Amino acid sequence: MTRTLVTGAAGFTGQYVSRMLAELGHEVHGLVHALEQEPVAGVAQIHQADLADLQSMERIVGEVRPDHVIHLAAVSFVAHGDVDEIYRTNVVGTRQVLEALSKVAGSITSVLVASSANIYGNSREGVLDESVPPAPANDYGVSKVAMEYVARLYMARLPIVVVRPFNYTGRGQSESFLLPKIVAHARRKAPVIELGNLDVARDFSDVRTVAETYVKLLTAKDAAGETFNICSGRAVCLRSVLDIVGRISGHPMEVKVNPEFVRANEVRSLCGSSAKLRGVIEGIDAIPLEETLTWMLQD
Repeated sequence: MTRTLVTGAAGFTGQYVSRMLAELGHEVHGLVHALEQEPVAGVAQIHQADLADLQSMERIVGEVRPDHVIHLAAVSFVAHGDVDEIYRTNVVGTRQVLEALSKVAGSITSVLVASSANIYGNSREGVLDESVPPAPANDYGVSKVAMEYVARLYMARLPIVVVRPFNYTGRGQSESFLLPKIVAHARRKAPVIELGNLDVARDFSDVRTVAETYVKLLTAKDAAGETFNICSGRAVCLRSVLDIVGRISGHPMEVKVNPEFVRANEVRSLCGSSAKLRGVIEGIDAIPLEETLTWMLQD
């Protein structure tokens, strides 16, 4: 049986990825920072460790001996308040994971490392492909750029694929993120919602599409050593999202702009090109944003 290690298995994306791998016959081993009260669906065995603890990482990797690795564990919220934790987890943690994997490199078929489209920053408009130089506008973006450079240090020893997902959402995502917050307000018929900048536009994908893409990249020919955008190729303005949710739910809300929610160095528009990805994997149909929002509203 193919054995796959998923870091951040109990997280939002990790749960979808783990279930999908299990359905495909993988023996899924999940790495988590803290042990969960409930088992993670699809995960055969849970391992608990601090990513930045090299000794623990070497022990777990030695026990699991994975064929594939999907490295999702990270501080993923841009406005996370602890900057030290962002860098320690995203940069040092990734380095320790890859160092541990390098000790058993001969048995590993693929390693997928999740970066972020946030590395592109806000200095460019239009459709961004993988050749656009990084220009991060916040600590989260800087940490992901650094993480990519760390990954490149190990590409001679490990079959690493780097992915840059643009915004994506789905059932189970924290209300700290924009779309789940809007959906939650609509579901409870809140009369007012407070948001930040209403004129930002984002390239939104469905978490199920993202999970399927990650899993397919594990066995994609010619993917090792490459970087891929994960995106829909279409940017949607926040005002349009509010209109869609109001129409589907039958509950349009009054929107108030709260200055405290307007981030400094806000990325104005993020829209990605998936042309390079489509040249490597086939058979993945992007789920339309309206269908994703309907699914979330019905949860």
